[in-house]
Amino acid sequence: MTSIAEMRLTRKAHELFPGLLTAVTIAFAAKFISEHYGAPVMLMALLIGMAFNFLAEDGGQCVPGIELASKTLLRFGVGLLGLGITVQQMMETGSTMLLITVSGVVLTIFAGLAFSRVLGRKTRFGLLTGGAVAICGASAALAIASVLPRSKELERDTVFTVIAVTALSTLAMILYPIIATRVGFSDIATGVFLGATIHDVAQVVGAGYSVSDLAGETATFIKLLRVALLVPLVVLLSILFRTREDTSASRLPIPFFVLGFSAMVAVNSMDILPAALSQALLDLARWCLVIAISALGMKTSLSKLRDVGGKSVFLVCALTVLLAAFALISIKVTMA
Repeated sequence: MTSIAEMRLTRKAHELFPGLLTAVTIAFAAKFISEHYGAPVMLMALLIGMAFNFLAEDGGQCVPGIELASKTLLRFGVGLLGLGITVQQMMETGSTMLLITVSGVVLTIFAGLAFSRVLGRKTRFGLLTGGAVAICGASAALAIASVLPRSKELERDTVFTVIAVTALSTLAMILYPIIATRVGFSDIATGVFLGATIHDVAQVVGAGYSVSDLAGETATFIKLLRVALLVPLVVLLSILFRTREDTSASRLPIPFFVLGFSAMVAVNSMDILPAALSQALLDLARWCLVIAISALGMKTSLSKLRDVGGKSVFLVCALTVLLAAFALISIKVTMA
C-alpha cells in the first residue's frame, strides 16, 4: 500500500513540477525587477507570465502545475494574509475612520454593479472590478474571482482587473500624497485618505511613508481594515452564487481560504506566534500571491484580453475616481 501511495505521489509531483517551477521562476524574475527598478511586482509577474502563454495551452506539460499555482496557492496566500490584522486593531478604530472606510467600500461595490449594467457588462464583472477597487486591488480581484462561477470570460476579466487596478494604484501612489498636501490634510487625515483609497497594500505603504511615519502607520492600518472586509464579501458571494448555481448540499458554502483568513486573524489577535514567524508567514503569503498571478498571466492570451474593451477601462477608472472623491470629501468634512 505504501509503495502504491508513494508511486502516486511521485507521479503527481512529476505532473505538477514543470508548471509550478515555471510560475516560481517568473515570480522570482518579477521580484528582481520590482526591487531593482521599482516596478509593481504583481504587474511584472502578470506581464512576464503572459509572455509564456504558450505553456498553458491544452495538453502541455506545464498545465497541471499552472492550474495548481493559479488556484490552490492563491487561496493559501489569501488565507495567510489574516496574520496582518488583529481584532484589537479593528475594535480600536475610531468611529469616524471606520465609517469612512466601510462606507467607501460599500459605495464602490454597489457603484461597480450599477456602472457595469449601464455599460452593458455582466453583474459578475461589476463585482470583480468594484471589489478590487474597494478593498485591496489585485489580491481582492483574485479572491473574488476564485468564488465566482467559472466562465470563459472570468480569467480574462480577472487579469484585466489586476492590470488596471495595479496601474491605477501606482499612479495613485504618486498623485494622492500631492492631493492631500494641497488640500491641507494633517498627517493622520492623509494616512486615512491614502489607506482608504489606494488599491494595493504595497502602494499604500509607499505613499504613506513618503509623507511621514505617522501617515504611513495610519495608512497601513486603514488599508488592513479594508482587507479585513474581504472576508464578509467573499462569504456573501460564495453563499449567493452557491444558492443560485450549485444545488450540491455537500459543498461548504464558505471557502476554506476564508475560514483560514479568519483563523489567522484570531491567531494574530491572541499573539500566539512569535513576531519573526508571523512575518515569515506573511512574506510566504505574498510570495504565494506573486506565484499565483504569474500562473494566471500564463493562462491569459493577449488577443482575448483585447476583447475586454474601452468600456471596462472606463469602469475601473470611474470607480477609482469615485472612491477617491468620496474619501476626500468625507475626510474634509469630518476630520480636517
